[in-house]
Amino acid sequence: LVLSGSFTQRGTPSILNKWEKTEIALSYGVDIVVELPFPFAVQGADFFARAAIEILGAMKVQYLVFGSEENDLEKLKKCARTQLYHQDFQEEVEKSKKLGYNYPTALNMALKSCCQEEIQSPNDLLGLSYIKEIFLQKQTMEPILIQRTNSYHDLTLQENISSATSIRASLKKKEDVSSTVPKEVFSKIQNRLLFEESYFPFLKYKIYSSKNLSSYLEVDEGLDKRIENSIDDVSSFDDLILRIKTKRYTYNKINRALTHILCDFTKEEKENYKHISYLRILGFSKKGQAHLKKIKKEGTLPIYTTYQKNIPGFVLEKRITAIYASVLPEEEQKRWIAMEYKQKPIQRKDG
Repeated sequence: LVLSGSFTQRGTPSILNKWEKTEIALSYGVDIVVELPFPFAVQGADFFARAAIEILGAMKVQYLVFGSEENDLEKLKKCARTQLYHQDFQEEVEKSKKLGYNYPTALNMALKSCCQEEIQSPNDLLGLSYIKEIFLQKQTMEPILIQRTNSYHDLTLQENISSATSIRASLKKKEDVSSTVPKEVFSKIQNRLLFEESYFPFLKYKIYSSKNLSSYLEVDEGLDKRIENSIDDVSSFDDLILRIKTKRYTYNKINRALTHILCDFTKEEKENYKHISYLRILGFSKKGQAHLKKIKKEGTLPIYTTYQKNIPGFVLEKRITAIYASVLPEEEQKRWIAMEYKQKPIQRKDG
């Protein structure tokens, strides 16, 4: 399992920390948990997928499993080939972007023009990026799709399977979600919850104190001016997003941009993280441990199970964890930060 840490691909703080998520994953049969570092985790679909496939390739994984709204692998492969090899594809994307459309919409419009297909759903768009990276990296892993049966944007809890969006919305309203999340998850979300609003005072300070908002990753195309012109008149994280939202910027892009401001992650710093350069193991079973021993001999990337103070990626991750924990009570802050460099991989006792 490739796992995001403190912040998610949507740019939101993770409700549970990386070690809690690792423990849950292992309890449900996962054999190895590898961290997707912050510079790659909080990114658009293409860059997120590139790093994930690099990690899975280095781990000698045979199958890639992901959710899909349409559950049509051949369509995704066709669209991936179009995106990679159609001579007019990129020109069509840029044409739509110049008209003010955001990247996912421009991508879909280009697909419709170049291969008469459309992909609009979030899981399928991410799946398209996965398959494109499998082609680009010449990986041999086989994609396996799991059909999504509920709405990604659904804000209401359902009897059987609820969307992550609806669960987050319910948690914010302090509603009971015990019937829609695993008991292991429910037991861990009783004590504290981390949402975007908790970080708004820190974000506001960062915006005011920054001399150049456009230096931060994903703050581009005039987004810096919209943020600067709006910050005086908003009183919450949601207010700020509503004020700066246009068809050019997806909600997730804005979230990621604000998270990069919060975490002081600049375009310049991002240049140091173009590809995965190591694997950090967060947890494993006995079976996973045996696989790790095998790929250590055959693999192309170094594998670490402890904090490496001389590797910039680890130092960055400690900074991100400290920011993530900053809204917690002081003792818990200290504990979470210490875990970043003291915690050893979690081992599933039953193997």
